[in-house]
Amino acid sequence: MKTEKYEFYHQSNIITLGNLLDDLHGVHVHLLLLQRRYYRIYGKYASFGRICSHITKLKKRTKPHWNQLPSQVIQQVAKRIHLGYDKFFDYLDEKAKGLSPRKVGKPKIKPKHRYNSLTFTQAGYEIEDNRIHIKCLKKWFTFWKHREWTGTLKTVTIKRDNVGEYYLYLTCENPEPTKKLSLTGNEAGADFGMKTFLTLSDGIKIGSPEFYKQSLNEIRSANKALSGKKKGSNAWYRAKRHLARVNKDIANRRRDWFFKLALRLVRRYDTLAIENLNLEGMKRLWGRKVSDVAFGEFSLILRWMCAKYGKTLLKAGRWEATTKPCSDCGYHNKSLTLSDRQWTCPDCGSSHDRDINAARNILRVGVPWT
Repeated sequence: MKTEKYEFYHQSNIITLGNLLDDLHGVHVHLLLLQRRYYRIYGKYASFGRICSHITKLKKRTKPHWNQLPSQVIQQVAKRIHLGYDKFFDYLDEKAKGLSPRKVGKPKIKPKHRYNSLTFTQAGYEIEDNRIHIKCLKKWFTFWKHREWTGTLKTVTIKRDNVGEYYLYLTCENPEPTKKLSLTGNEAGADFGMKTFLTLSDGIKIGSPEFYKQSLNEIRSANKALSGKKKGSNAWYRAKRHLARVNKDIANRRRDWFFKLALRLVRRYDTLAIENLNLEGMKRLWGRKVSDVAFGEFSLILRWMCAKYGKTLLKAGRWEATTKPCSDCGYHNKSLTLSDRQWTCPDCGSSHDRDINAARNILRVGVPWT
């Protein structure tokens, strides 16, 4: 499966997509309240099939206006709720067995401004070149077709971001495979750091641009302008949209830099090893800076890039010792502190840069990322 993303042009009828999302938000609220009521009465949650049959009855009785909405899109709203409860119950089962995955809560009612996507599966739309026809709206919308998609089209998703811009996501099955990069015979471990974003085992160090820190003055100015407006007024909404646009620009610049860096790495190395960090714990220690460097997002992009171009990505376990052991002899230097950037192994006499030594150990203990 592969998903392509396209941006809609600014056009006069784009507001009708927002109206459609607002209508689907009403379906979302009704179905979640229905699940809560069903649980109070029967002590369990209704299955996806039961909810779908109930939707059919609602269209004939109390919700005839739902007939104007695409039936498959309404089913997707019910399916999202169903999958949300499945993940919640899986979390409870794993927690009872003593496992500690990331906490998953029950599905909650989203506010209207947070309900920002709808999905078509097999019907309700028609695509011609760079235009899509939404049949329930009886309108055509033009999008920026900067690349062709390949394979069998399975789902069409329309999303709205916080700035109010709309995007089209086309998910295709069995796309044409990407041409693999030639092998270089090089391998490297990579150590994430707060002072240096990435330190490779061959001595290359890459600093982080810290895009959020660069834009702090602009963010503070936008926040100050927002706080001075009356909440709910037109000026308040304009200021809120401006703040969202500033944050979106930061995220886009950071993501672009991550993709370019990941591509440089997979072109240079056949095997890369990274560490599995406890990012939540790091945020409690270093706060905003951890979010600014965004190790987690870069790891996902690097993983995707390696899979795309046929390279190998290894992962060092979270509890593997990689900083204090000597990469030459394995001696464990228990006296090493965070301020020690250079140290000499008392056993074999090797001189180490702290980060390069850690990167070599990460490469040594790394296992395939599954």
